[in-house]
Amino acid sequence: MHRPASPRISAAPQTGGALAFAALIGGNVAIAFGPWFVRLADTGPVAAAFWRLALATPVLVALSLRSGWRPAAWSWRLWAMTGFGAICFAADLASWHLGILRTTLANASLFGNSTTILFPIYGFVAARMLPTRMQAGALLLAFVGALLLMGQSYRLDPRHLAGDLLCILAGLFYTVFLALMARVRETTPPMPALALSTVMSVLPTLLFALALGERVMPHHWGPLVGLAFASQILGQSLMMLSLGRFSPLVIGLALLVQPIVGATVGWLWYGEALGPADIIGALLVALALVMVRERGTPVATDNAKHQNTGGDL
Repeated sequence: MHRPASPRISAAPQTGGALAFAALIGGNVAIAFGPWFVRLADTGPVAAAFWRLALATPVLVALSLRSGWRPAAWSWRLWAMTGFGAICFAADLASWHLGILRTTLANASLFGNSTTILFPIYGFVAARMLPTRMQAGALLLAFVGALLLMGQSYRLDPRHLAGDLLCILAGLFYTVFLALMARVRETTPPMPALALSTVMSVLPTLLFALALGERVMPHHWGPLVGLAFASQILGQSLMMLSLGRFSPLVIGLALLVQPIVGATVGWLWYGEALGPADIIGALLVALALVMVRERGTPVATDNAKHQNTGGDL
């Protein structure tokens, strides 16, 4: 089989439309509940990541098979990209879940989504172009908003630093995962791409949990089932669909919906106070999203019929 061609990048508006954009935001909202479920789980944090993947696997595989897709036509390069992406995703979850218990929900979502900056940078490098003034302004607004969201939480307890660093590491792994899966999505519908990457992530995550000596078997399954459904089945499915419909810039900035939701959950459930800076930060992130949503941004155009297949969800 031939190697998939690199995506051509154009300045045309995204192919997603309002419904797909709502799905992108909804996916990030669903994923943002992950830290809450991890805190509620009675297993170790990395073991919770293992169950997130293991419990989601049968559902994702069934949905993938139901679509009629089969991996027989895949080249070894696609298998290699998916396998390496799966290892990066397992490392992302392990780092993030360890960090979740060492910082606030807002910080876990914020630093875990350092991908907000890194993935758009990847997009512009792949496109061999510089951001426009509008795009640069949106990135700047989002960055300032993220700093405002982070600032209040960090001042509450400097001991959050270790958790923050683990979540930043998770963001690096997630960026590599998204970049690899964006290539896979050039020729593969969203649900099969997610199902295969999830299956390949299960064993590495279990090995990480066992190496850390964590408790793997839970007494209470509710938080783990909620984690698998919200973060993996619903959230990651919508994110995988978005990889074929929006540019890295839009996807990256949309990730900042997660710390906003995380801060809200932390305020309502754990009493992690929200101040004026948090509200202003959230508004700046929302404004940045409006800016990039209203203007055309680089988006891959090759193999559009494969990327934009909406029936696989």
